[in-house]
Amino acid sequence: MSLRRVLALGFKEFLQVWRDPRSLAVALLMPLMQMVLLGYGVSLDIRRVPLCVQDQENSTESRALVEDFVASGWFAITRTLPDNAAVRTAMDREQCIGALVIPVDFSRVLAATGQAPVQSIFDATDTNTTNIAIGYAEGVISLATADFAARWEAAHGTRPTRVGVVDFEPRVWFNEGLDSKNFIIPGVVAVILALVGAQLTSLTISREWERGTMEQLISTPVQPIELMLGKLVPYFAIGLFDAAFCLAAAIFWFRVPFLGSIVTLALTTSLFTFVVLGIGYLISVRIRSQIGASQVALVLTMLPTTLLSGYTFPIDQMPAAIRALTFIVYPRYYVSILRAVFLKGSGVAELAFPMLALTLYAVFIIWVAARAFRKSLD
Repeated sequence: MSLRRVLALGFKEFLQVWRDPRSLAVALLMPLMQMVLLGYGVSLDIRRVPLCVQDQENSTESRALVEDFVASGWFAITRTLPDNAAVRTAMDREQCIGALVIPVDFSRVLAATGQAPVQSIFDATDTNTTNIAIGYAEGVISLATADFAARWEAAHGTRPTRVGVVDFEPRVWFNEGLDSKNFIIPGVVAVILALVGAQLTSLTISREWERGTMEQLISTPVQPIELMLGKLVPYFAIGLFDAAFCLAAAIFWFRVPFLGSIVTLALTTSLFTFVVLGIGYLISVRIRSQIGASQVALVLTMLPTTLLSGYTFPIDQMPAAIRALTFIVYPRYYVSILRAVFLKGSGVAELAFPMLALTLYAVFIIWVAARAFRKSLD
């Protein structure tokens, strides 16, 4: 293998990218756009859930309960309604997705027994939002109940009678604020690298076919392994640049806590970049049309990364057959590494399995890609 030929091919490929506005946009503008859109647009946090209130009593105690819902920051009161029919109409018109119904004898029952029922109604057409909103409502009610119980005890000298009470004291590790951006944004880096790397390298060989320069390339003494390395070196540098930009944005712009090692992150990012570039190059060798190669690269990289890597949907909640399938989906390992390095500060020992899997994937893909090219016009 000649290092001189590899560097010459790499320089030629870099000039092609530099002179091609479309490739330059994919390499430089797409990571910025994806980081902004996914970083700000994708969130599992639910804030200011639109809530209607049917306060049948309108007492000091009932208004205090409503204020607790507003003060939590999780709910926004959009309507105060007189009856059940108005609640139904408001929810049908999507003016609110939930309703708090306070009965007419709320304060009287509360004063007499220290306990009083209230009803919450939610529109479950969006089950994810509804489940989260119900949890929020239970949290607000629990805090309000504790406050009412404290006042009852001060007035009566004893706490309200409750049967089978269990004190539940949750403690959260690694993402104490339960902020979804800390969970999502590290995965965005994998999405961007998969998309940009595969899209760019899927055009390398197919571009030669479409421009009619493949005959000249085949007539040179360059070997297949030299061609592959020369084609991939510029894109590897671009991939590392994009990764550095995205990781810096995650840490310094989006304020995702970073507890791990830069060395571990750089090593695993390089492995993942090798895999993505190898897949793109293999596609480019097999498909001679730039449009066709680009579309196949999109299917083989973007879809697995977003759907089967754990970036969007938790893998442990998938059916058993799909969970088994995810073990051959390479972004799964990189996404898990990113989250572990960012939020847990995990090192090489804790990440041995996903790092080994990425290494084997990289070696296999590069080996297959190197053998795929033949110096032939057939």
